[in-house]
Amino acid sequence: MGHTALRPLAQETAALLACGSTAVISHRSAALLWGLLPIYDGPVDVTAAGRDCRSRVGIRAHTSVHLPREDRARRKGLPVTTPERTLVDVAPGLEAGVLERAFEEAIVQRLTDHAGVAAVLHRRPGRPGSSALRDLLGRLEGPQLTRSEAEKRMLGLVRAAALPAPQTNVRIGPYEVDAVWNEQRVIVEVDGYAFHSSRAAFERDRARDADLQARGFRVVRVTWRQIVDRPEATIARIARLLGPS
Repeated sequence: MGHTALRPLAQETAALLACGSTAVISHRSAALLWGLLPIYDGPVDVTAAGRDCRSRVGIRAHTSVHLPREDRARRKGLPVTTPERTLVDVAPGLEAGVLERAFEEAIVQRLTDHAGVAAVLHRRPGRPGSSALRDLLGRLEGPQLTRSEAEKRMLGLVRAAALPAPQTNVRIGPYEVDAVWNEQRVIVEVDGYAFHSSRAAFERDRARDADLQARGFRVVRVTWRQIVDRPEATIARIARLLGPS
């Protein structure tokens, strides 16, 4: 009797019940619940404080001598590690670029900020992966270029690479774009800050890019960190879009 299809979060709920009252969803499963990482087919990650929660089919168990209240939250009705604790927990198993995107998504969704992540790192200084996350924080908290400074540096890269000069601060439809190569139908937008300040700004930029693409332009966004830290890769990316000069 009944339907055989599992309801959403049924596996996570079952894993919590199997691991006792102190258990919380953690690691990759928590990152999935918070929307920091894409869907994966692995077992449900659960952390239980003060008891040995045994791994079994469908459950990857982790134990913690103490799981403080400040590292606990609720998401979709389930107990889960906070976004900050989740980032620390998943850091050891992620490539640098994937970790950076997960951190960026947490900022975009306004789930945490630099200070929140720094606080959990301070409480767990020796945690595996904490050094990678601390290095990431150090890079992101470094001196930032203003939008105008970033645009100037980007144009300097274009000149140094002997690429065709774009038109700058040009209106296309209702938008003013940072740089456009009309013949090649390429637009470059320079983000002056490492992350979008809000989810609304993130979505607005995506809608703007989609509209410009519908008008026949290819749109590429570059950040001040890409311009400063990876100038060769940044200009190579633009050059590929422009094609043979």
